Amino acid sequence: MNRIIQIMTVSMVVTFVLFVGITSAQNSNFETGNKYYEQGDYQSAITMYQKIEDSGQESAALYYNMGNAYFKNGDLGNAILYYHRAKRINPSDADILNNLEFAGRFTSIRMEGVEINPINSFLKSLVGSYRLKSLGWYSSIFFIVLIGLLILKYGIQIHFTGLNSAITLALILTVGISGLTSFKYRTDYLNKQAVVLSQEASVYSGPSSNTDLEFEGAPGLLVEIIRESGEFYDVLFENKRRGWIKKDLVAVI
Repeated sequence: MNRIIQIMTVSMVVTFVLFVGITSAQNSNFETGNKYYEQGDYQSAITMYQKIEDSGQESAALYYNMGNAYFKNGDLGNAILYYHRAKRINPSDADILNNLEFAGRFTSIRMEGVEINPINSFLKSLVGSYRLKSLGWYSSIFFIVLIGLLILKYGIQIHFTGLNSAITLALILTVGISGLTSFKYRTDYLNKQAVVLSQEASVYSGPSSNTDLEFEGAPGLLVEIIRESGEFYDVLFENKRRGWIKKDLVAVI
């Protein structure tokens, strides 16, 4: 038994040391990337930030800085891509939103659309500034409160004025917040979105370059991926135009 405990202890220590070492290296790369950015060496900054992303770490700050570096380096498609990735993590950050809006002005083609479903648009306005994790916590809290109130009434059988109203309110809030959390998850994670990266982004009527050319896309355009076939994505642009584009011309957010 003592032998097993010793092995487990050593394993935990080794794991901790490795974790600290990796974290320290990532922080060093981030700081180095920031120094390169301040010096105007944007490509070197991107390289350092990319090392952190390749290690599996993601954060709003990392993606925001990558977006800034790509924008300064003249790569509009990747700049908008990483601003969107930063927004997914921290949708209420004013700097991210402002830079994303500013970068979007430089796209050579504007494809803003009108939201067809007003209910969908209303729900997006409700959850747009909240993180998915925050909505999940709110759902859990209201659910716990609801269970507690039900235990008071039916388990312990304690009754007081307003208990029934409190149960009703907690039930409505639990169902409502849970519904908004599900909507947020579906729109931000289940529905795959991508950004056009290439300067030449032909959009076809079918999953082949031998089909009719619908129009030419441009770096920075946002699309929703509907399905895929071979080397092509079937995508929906913001103005509701639809077509097929090669997978290597876009990057998923």
